[in-house]
Amino acid sequence: MKVIVAGIAKTGTTTIASALNLLGYSTYGYIENQYFLHAQWSKIFKNGGTANDFRRMYTDVDAVVDTPCCYYWEELSQAFPEAKIILTIRDEESWYRSLAHQIDMANSSFIYWIMSNFTLSAFTQHYYSRVRDEYLLTVARWPSRKLKIKDKPYLMKLYREHNFYVQMKAPKDKLLVYKVSEGWEPLCKFLGEEIPNKPFPHENKDGSRAKNMLTTKKNVGRKYVRHALISLGGFALVGSYTLYKCYQLWPFSYTRYVARIHYFIFRHLITGK
Repeated sequence: MKVIVAGIAKTGTTTIASALNLLGYSTYGYIENQYFLHAQWSKIFKNGGTANDFRRMYTDVDAVVDTPCCYYWEELSQAFPEAKIILTIRDEESWYRSLAHQIDMANSSFIYWIMSNFTLSAFTQHYYSRVRDEYLLTVARWPSRKLKIKDKPYLMKLYREHNFYVQMKAPKDKLLVYKVSEGWEPLCKFLGEEIPNKPFPHENKDGSRAKNMLTTKKNVGRKYVRHALISLGGFALVGSYTLYKCYQLWPFSYTRYVARIHYFIFRHLITGK
């Protein structure tokens, strides 16, 4: 592990993940953690994690970004003491608007609806509900499974407290407080990398992640949608079989229906049952 991004979601985490990828760093963000490491994170949420747990999880990973890693930056730093820490920040009002807009985008996204309702690995794992409800600072509305953002003053307080804590606790010689609008120069200088001959990325603009999930790293978004379609196919198959058996057992024919009513009336008159 070379880089731990401690900035919380909507501070340019998707952008910096893309920038790190362009610099040649193998990077795990929210999606990769959910898809590949949900069992390990579920255990950590419940029982806590050791330095050895984190080292096993991220053996071949150069950088971690976004939820839930940004909330475990201190534990990750203890597991990887040589790793540098980047705190991505942005204006509070801009951060809140971006978060609220992404929630709206997710609620209007067919892909998100499919993944939330029909991807078994998504809604049966403790990881998914814990991250969504606590670390993404939202709550789910049932039965629609749509998301609702939490109280604005409460979120602002959490945002300020998180940023203050990182700046107070992280070693100053290993910390970069960074806005993605600053581009390549401060990032590459901090990491000791040459500035690439490529434009600095600008990902998840206006909370567009919900629309872009099919093109995420390692096609994880595609895998989730594929799982959802398999689940939908299974539900459709079971539903069709159930309807077929009901058709066999229940007399849909009007003549058979009337005859069965007569039979029950006659049996009641004779037996009293």
